[in-house]
Amino acid sequence: MNHSIAAELLSEKVILVTGAGRGIGRAMAETFARNGAVVYAIDVREGSVEQWCEEVNASTSGEVRPLYFDITDEREAKDAVLQIRKSCGRIDGLVNNAGVEFNELIGMISRENMEKMFSVNVYGTINLLQLVSRVMARQETGGSIVNIASMTALRGNRGQLVYSATKGAVVSLTKSAAKELAEKKIRVNAIAPGLTNTEMMKQADPEKLQSRIDNICMGRLAEPEDIAKACLFLLSDLSSYVSGQVLAVDGCTIM
Repeated sequence: MNHSIAAELLSEKVILVTGAGRGIGRAMAETFARNGAVVYAIDVREGSVEQWCEEVNASTSGEVRPLYFDITDEREAKDAVLQIRKSCGRIDGLVNNAGVEFNELIGMISRENMEKMFSVNVYGTINLLQLVSRVMARQETGGSIVNIASMTALRGNRGQLVYSATKGAVVSLTKSAAKELAEKKIRVNAIAPGLTNTEMMKQADPEKLQSRIDNICMGRLAEPEDIAKACLFLLSDLSSYVSGQVLAVDGCTIM
């Protein structure tokens, strides 16, 4: 990507990214900052963003600002959003990327893990969407919200009944929110990543992983940057007439 051109895509926009400490969230925060945005990189793990953001800030036109809170805690989330509005006067974009995943077969599903997944993946997403959309609704330019779903929400997958259910909920809430918020100039879309090359992949069984890669027509895992670039499009003015959509970023996967 030619950064001298792309730097204008999010110039002076204020963007929030949850789950930004590592993996896809980190790639998003870096990509948006390189495209001129002030990025609030949100994570629940104190110190996780400082590990890499100084280097990004030294070499980009935008800026990454670490912010730590639990997206499932209404009071913490509200205080954080108010802090951002007070500091910047606006919020132009939100990426609900934070998520947790436990893979368990039917009959072995843990109630604790089930509640954790719904709490973060669904309730946390709705919590941030509500808070940020209130700020966006007061802005003449509205804003853009991107929710990170999963290909499992669209196709299902063995051992992921609960996870796919939470991501299916993300797809559904995206479509409803898009219809409700359109009149306020707020666009709401979702991205459904396929198998992505994150730290989790290093723990996978090599043989089973290769079998899954063989089902990807483009012959490789997605890189976190692939997801970030798709998200960049949905946050930018290039997608000003796109809302209520689910964009699969999966290298044409056969499931």
